[in-house]
Amino acid sequence: MRLGIISDVHANAPALEASLAALAGLKVDRLVILGDVVGYGPDPEPVTQRIAGLVTQGAICLMGNHDAAAVGAKASMNDGAAAAIAWTKPRLSESSRGFLSGLPMTAMLEDMLFVHADASNPADWIYVLDAATAMQSLLAVKARVTFVGHVHRPQVYCLTATAKVIAHTPTTNTAVPLSPQRQWLAVAGAVGQPRDGNPAASFLTYDTGSRELTFHRATYDYEATAQRVRDAGLPERLAERLISGT
Repeated sequence: MRLGIISDVHANAPALEASLAALAGLKVDRLVILGDVVGYGPDPEPVTQRIAGLVTQGAICLMGNHDAAAVGAKASMNDGAAAAIAWTKPRLSESSRGFLSGLPMTAMLEDMLFVHADASNPADWIYVLDAATAMQSLLAVKARVTFVGHVHRPQVYCLTATAKVIAHTPTTNTAVPLSPQRQWLAVAGAVGQPRDGNPAASFLTYDTGSRELTFHRATYDYEATAQRVRDAGLPERLAERLISGT
């Protein structure tokens, strides 16, 4: 089975559609969305409805911290993120709010765990930023492969038999074989707001048969989307991030 795994769409419809088109070309069997459907971007309602439709077709979608905040959960956010959530809330339909409210925190499939943030306590929204936080997440679960979002930068970690965590920054379109003798954690890049210096939408595929993980990019008109962020009255920094990828 080939999975298509996306995360942090952040209400960016053009980036989502570019990623879905690329995944269709890669012939994935099932789609997994690791949360943060909304927040930051100008398209909260159409993106939520699009993803809700994908879930009815068999996709898995998890709750992210921005999704939780958009439906009323208390959240610790910087000023730009909080402003975007305040802007987003009245633009979500009752149907979209119901969809976001019902999203699970985690999902299991075979030997894989899917979660938006650190798996040791998903509701704390801890960023898996380094070997120490990856270790915390890996030791908390029995899954052989854990997929997380939240960070917006692609990264892969493995836990060796000697309890050492090794970090690997993946190269686009280059498969990373995941040895079954080790425990793995893959941090998905962001579709809607990458922060690794490349503004193209970032996502990954995972082949459960060959156990190969591959990161991909999809280009879209991020400058036009940035202008729509400005036109919506959202913080300028959110527009700049789409262009710079940082």
